[in-house]
Amino acid sequence: MTTVLVTGGAGFIGSHVVEELVDRDYNVIVVDNLRTGNPNNLKGVIDSIEFERIDITDPIALSSVMDDVDVVVHLAAQTNVRYSMECPFDDMEANVVGTLNVAVQAARHDVERVVYSSSGGAVYGEPEYLPVDEDHPTRPISNYGVSKLTGEHYLRVQAEEAGFDHVILRYANVYGPRQDPSGEAGVISVFLERALKGEPLVVFGDGEQTRDFVYVEDVARVTADCVEKGEGVYNIGTGRETSVNEIIGMIRKVVGEDVEVVYDDPRPGEVRRIYLDISKAESELGFSPRVDLEEGISRTYEWMRERVLGDG
Repeated sequence: MTTVLVTGGAGFIGSHVVEELVDRDYNVIVVDNLRTGNPNNLKGVIDSIEFERIDITDPIALSSVMDDVDVVVHLAAQTNVRYSMECPFDDMEANVVGTLNVAVQAARHDVERVVYSSSGGAVYGEPEYLPVDEDHPTRPISNYGVSKLTGEHYLRVQAEEAGFDHVILRYANVYGPRQDPSGEAGVISVFLERALKGEPLVVFGDGEQTRDFVYVEDVARVTADCVEKGEGVYNIGTGRETSVNEIIGMIRKVVGEDVEVVYDDPRPGEVRRIYLDISKAESELGFSPRVDLEEGISRTYEWMRERVLGDG
């Protein structure tokens, strides 16, 4: 049986990936320092996995769980763009030092493959053309984008030197159940929570900035697929451009009532428009997003309603 180690496996995306891997009968080891991860995210699979509370920046601790690991899915990261601008050294420690440690330990323990979650929303910077494909220049405008791109390079060098396969998945803006609006970037979860609490939605800028929003279960599925296939860099999104103002309209429809919107100054380090060309992932990985944005927002709203209001 293939053993897969998932870093950040108690987090938003990580817990969905862990569930997908368990469903596929992999032997799963989860590593998480629980700084932003939540053990409750794993309650449905806790009896089917091994869980270790470890920080990926600790080489001794990480090495202790790497024996007999066949594949590493590296999801542990500092994910907040604004925080990366305020605290760049923290961002670098988690995303650069942590990723290098994962790559080095993978090489030392003869891991066969590493799957790395990068950022299709941050590593490219302001797009020169749309949609953005994998060959687009990488000129990040945030420290977060710099750290994720640096992690890509460290992983590639270690993989080429040690001879293990590596897959880099540049995720678009992932959203869905378990995304913590207080701790992680994610405009949809933030807006849904505020709407449920009767608070105004705060838009940084004019709301015409766009993103490619992809549902977390679609991301988990293709990430699990890469345990056995793929090599190199892939954009993972929907190929659809959606503005923040359009998101507000969808949220109003799902909530069933009007919500107040407040516009504020733009935040530094965030691009104006971006959406991804996913044709490479479609052709080489067989990736096809199944959950459209309206349905995904509705599912996230139902989860958020139970979280905020305690409704069943």
